[in-house]
Amino acid sequence: MRGAMRVIAGEFRSRRLKSIPGAATRPTSGRLRETLFDILAPRIAGATFLDAYAGTGAVGIEALSRGAAHAFFLERNRAALEAIRENLASLGLERRSTVVPGPVLLTLPRHRAAIVFLDPPYDLEREYTAALETLAETPPGLVIVQHSIRLELAPAYGALARTRTVRQSDNALSFFESQLRCGDA
Repeated sequence: MRGAMRVIAGEFRSRRLKSIPGAATRPTSGRLRETLFDILAPRIAGATFLDAYAGTGAVGIEALSRGAAHAFFLERNRAALEAIRENLASLGLERRSTVVPGPVLLTLPRHRAAIVFLDPPYDLEREYTAALETLAETPPGLVIVQHSIRLELAPAYGALARTRTVRQSDNALSFFESQLRCGDA
């Protein structure tokens, strides 16, 4: 990783985040996070955000920095969980966040959020489908999936339909929105 990982914008702009060594996590680049949050800007204030396969928590922390009311961080790797907790503590965000240890596919159905960000390890392709199918059972308003441009996701998973894909170098962000209209987003 070149340079330190930092919060891009909002309340905690430019604050450094602890990262973890090794290949256990693949941090979302600053450029890709900036693209993501430029798109999310009109929806993030006051929202509940879920960062699944959270790694160091950079995406969820960015959501909190930009005005999300609460963020859930789902992660199973112990070193990553420790980094998330340290990053949240260093920014004083413990009250606005919940760190959820364990396999994401088991913890995901227990936590509701308006916006869900999924970033499974690229080598666990089945995890993408399983997570999207789990979310489709009671769909949030918006699910964003970070994936390799080489991985082709289905156009829909249950009530979640892809509405947009943004490509940046070897990465893509696919946006899925709930097609159920019941008054809440």
